[in-house]
Amino acid sequence: MSARFQELDWRATPMGELSLRRRYDPLFQKEVHEIKLDDDFLMSSLFTAAEIELARLALAELEGRDGLRVAVGGLGLGYTAQAVLENPDVGALVVVEALSEVIEWHRGGLLPVGAALVADSRCRLEHGDFFALVGAGSGTAPQVGAEPFDALIVDIDHSPSHLLHPAHAGLYTADGLRRLSEDLLVPGGVFALWSNDAPDEDFVRLLAEVFAEARAEVVHFPNPLQGRDASNTVYVAVS
Repeated sequence: MSARFQELDWRATPMGELSLRRRYDPLFQKEVHEIKLDDDFLMSSLFTAAEIELARLALAELEGRDGLRVAVGGLGLGYTAQAVLENPDVGALVVVEALSEVIEWHRGGLLPVGAALVADSRCRLEHGDFFALVGAGSGTAPQVGAEPFDALIVDIDHSPSHLLHPAHAGLYTADGLRRLSEDLLVPGGVFALWSNDAPDEDFVRLLAEVFAEARAEVVHFPNPLQGRDASNTVYVAVS
């Protein structure tokens, strides 16, 4: 058993105080990694079902195609990226992360899936502001190349209405989504978005204005801390 609690790293960033923690959870009887930004928990390895399902739902729309080019917005603990790479039809993956410290943690072996991501020749970890790709955000656009993607998978904000930074709001508009669809996706490409909140029907309608198909999927998973199931939402839109 590891030490009950360790702060593996702490950094002051333009977005706030960023910390990586590892602790032993006696209820789950396993080691847990957590990323916090100020007082917000960004990610916990206790609950990864929805992050994994985010990748699977997106790629299920592309079944039968091979050599898929995929971008993931938000590296976090790496479980979405890992799920993408488990699909043999994926030929290339670019993972965009606004916080260079998170990329360093993966490359330095501080996170459980980091070594596998770094070792996979299909995967590239790119520092930059994903939202800058659609004319939003507040940072420098990442280098993702000119070739459009078969799938764009995003797990950054808490939800379309609960943002980590106000500058992200430009994505969640008709203009932002249209730029994403037209400039970054191939015809028939997929946009998938994770949300911590219940499905937002207004956002589904907004997606339907831009994409040929749009829906919200609820992902349920057990939460022993609360003694009940919990749920997240995955939005899936096909251009």
